[in-house]
Amino acid sequence: MAKDTRLQKMLADCGVASRRKAEAMIASGRVAVNGVRAAIGDKVDVKKDRVTVDGELVRPVEEKLYIMVYKPRGYLTAMSDDRGRKCVSELVEELGTRVYPVGRLDKDSEGLLLMTNDGEFANLIAHPSTHVPKVYRVTVRPGVTEAQLTRLAVGVEIDGRMTAPASVRVLEQQPGRVVLEFVLHEGRNRQIRNMCEAVGLEVARLKRTAIGAVKLGMLPQGRFRELTPDEVRRLRAAAKKKGAKAEGKGEERDAANRSDGRKRPGGGRPARNAGRRR
Repeated sequence: MAKDTRLQKMLADCGVASRRKAEAMIASGRVAVNGVRAAIGDKVDVKKDRVTVDGELVRPVEEKLYIMVYKPRGYLTAMSDDRGRKCVSELVEELGTRVYPVGRLDKDSEGLLLMTNDGEFANLIAHPSTHVPKVYRVTVRPGVTEAQLTRLAVGVEIDGRMTAPASVRVLEQQPGRVVLEFVLHEGRNRQIRNMCEAVGLEVARLKRTAIGAVKLGMLPQGRFRELTPDEVRRLRAAAKKKGAKAEGKGEERDAANRSDGRKRPGGGRPARNAGRRR
């Protein structure tokens, strides 16, 4: 068999890490193929090549696992930490099989986190073009106005880029605190905290309660359970549907840009902002 599988995909399929993390491991020199330090872009024969990470042989995954964890506050969404901080990997040690996080949930947040040893599934769910809706219960201080709710829903600028439209509604309102529900369709680092800060709100508590059709429910803090086959199927279907829509929109923009270029008198180059949404 030819060397037809990208190394980072092979590592993800074997449950070592997500593709993005696998690329970082390769770049840092932790991965070797047949005793030779690997490089980004290398391909392997999954049946013949001997791949190691930190000197340990990588073996194929025998059983694919799909786990939901209730991550408590204070845990890093990571497999290990060189500063000795608590990591979500500690919450699933009793599995006896290495699973890694799908996406992120920051240290000060809690709630639903997916973990798996299926690299293809992890890449599908976490890829920027296929983000399924994620639901959060967010307690903010001191109160919230209609203008602030509108800004959060329409989008605010973070690091020079607008957030995607979101659904934001009030669940509870008491003196000095309000509980909001956010439904996001993208996953930027500390996004809700940064959005709230941008409109003058302080986040007191942030809890993710659902990812697509998968709900946290009554799962206790620090515990986990396996996803049902139907939950896995519905997550895959939602991610593929969104990915197809994103691809279709990209093709429409490309076609519009090509058309704009053809119509421009004198065959000149289209304007730099042609086809760009404002």
